[in-house]
Amino acid sequence: MLVGKELLEKAKSLSNCSEDEIARGCGYVGPSGRVLRKNFYRALVQAKGYKLRSNGPGRPGNRSSRGRQAEFRTKVHGNGNLLIGHAYTKKLGLEPGQEFRIDIRKDSGAISLQPLSGKKA
Repeated sequence: MLVGKELLEKAKSLSNCSEDEIARGCGYVGPSGRVLRKNFYRALVQAKGYKLRSNGPGRPGNRSSRGRQAEFRTKVHGNGNLLIGHAYTKKLGLEPGQEFRIDIRKDSGAISLQPLSGKKA
C-alpha cells in the first residue's frame, strides 16, 4: 500500500480511472480481493498533510475497532429461505447439529425454536 508522496503521484497518474481502480492501483486491496476504500481515503487525506485523529481500539466512535456488528434484521431470500446467521446462533448458544421444532404463534407471527430432546444430526 502506497503512502505519502508516492500515493499522491500514483493516484494522480490513475486519475482517469474509477475510484476503485485507483485504490487497487495504489495497493489498497484486502486478502479477499475487496477494495479497502476507507484505508485508501484516509491515506490520501494524510498524504495531503492533514492530521487525522485516531480513536484507537475500544474508544467510542470507532466502529472499525469492534469489527462487524450483528444487526438484528433479516429478510426472506429469493428462494424462500430465511437465514439466521452465526452471530445469532452463537448468542443463543446453539451448536452445529442441534435439532429444533419451529413453532409460529398465529396471533403475533413470532417464531420460536423448541429443542428436540438433545438429538444431533
